[in-house]
Amino acid sequence: MNPLHPTARSWSWPRSATLVALAVVLTSCGRDETKVYRVEKESPAAATVPAAQAAGGGAQGQTEGRPRLTWKLPAGWVEMAPGEMRLASFRIQGPGAKQADVSVIPLPGPAGGDLNNVNRWRGQVGLPAVTQDEFARLGEKVDIGGAEGALYNQAGQNPAAGEKSRILAALLHRDEVTWFFKMTGDDALVAQQKPAFVEFLKSLQFTAAEAPPALPPSHPPIGGAMEPAAGGGPAKPNWTVPAGWKEEPPTQMLIAKFSAAGDGAKAEITVSAFPGDVGGLLANVNRWRQQVGLDAISEADLPKAVNETEVPGGKATVVDLDGTDARTGKKTRLVGVIVPQAAQTWFYKMMGDEAVVAREKDALVKFVQGAK
Repeated sequence: MNPLHPTARSWSWPRSATLVALAVVLTSCGRDETKVYRVEKESPAAATVPAAQAAGGGAQGQTEGRPRLTWKLPAGWVEMAPGEMRLASFRIQGPGAKQADVSVIPLPGPAGGDLNNVNRWRGQVGLPAVTQDEFARLGEKVDIGGAEGALYNQAGQNPAAGEKSRILAALLHRDEVTWFFKMTGDDALVAQQKPAFVEFLKSLQFTAAEAPPALPPSHPPIGGAMEPAAGGGPAKPNWTVPAGWKEEPPTQMLIAKFSAAGDGAKAEITVSAFPGDVGGLLANVNRWRQQVGLDAISEADLPKAVNETEVPGGKATVVDLDGTDARTGKKTRLVGVIVPQAAQTWFYKMMGDEAVVAREKDALVKFVQGAK
């Protein structure tokens, strides 16, 4: 999608010392104009974008080093001032004062797990929770910015208001981030807006952060300094990149990204870090298993599905999975290393052609062990 399309919208990801969960709430519009918003660095006490900034007019350039999300706004969705933890707000006004809104929320890691989130939404419309087997049959494939996501349609009754209500919720796992796209409101209105919601998801464009400018050639090297991560997240450690790995521009929430190739095949290596345990070891292993088309495992199965390796300051968990890439349908292999460190969890993931991943597995583990 052209970001200068007359109905395109673009938001820059806030740059702060800590990771912030962001949301966009959507509802009905009438104007066709280009708006590009830049969210400035927020203070630790503030996570709300000022209303004047969010609803303001003129186009602004992308803030250096921050990724952004661009979309085509459907007809009838009106932009409002954002609320707490939201990038923007919109309202869909239906007949008889009926309303609906849509939220877009990116969270690090598995964000509690897809099953738990779907059951939480079901509870919001008075539906019973489902089991893992039932959950696997609920999702509808949907295009989210060129990637395959899952759409869940829950219709019932709002327990508090006693009115018929519906929730359309789409999930996308991308670059160690779980994206939530949720439309909620009057049952008939949300059902009527489903095609617009699906088109909105399809129009999304995830734009990588621009790399910060390089030091001038005459500038002396900054010895021992840790490079800031793209988007203002944890700093990049000092490490030795294995021979043959090519560094790529990192996308949202990634600290670094590399590729390794051989015989016309390729594997991608990503590095990310998030506060806390990001849902725990089991949830993260199952998230990776889902990415290669494997069933989730239980806590009892976990010890047989992983291995441990020594890293500076403790132990790391190594996951090695063979399966099918959920995005392409091709055979793939995923090797991941999970490193708990202080108040953060680091994720090193290599995924791609089976032969390339097999060849580079030892290099990945040594890369992790050498990071300081």
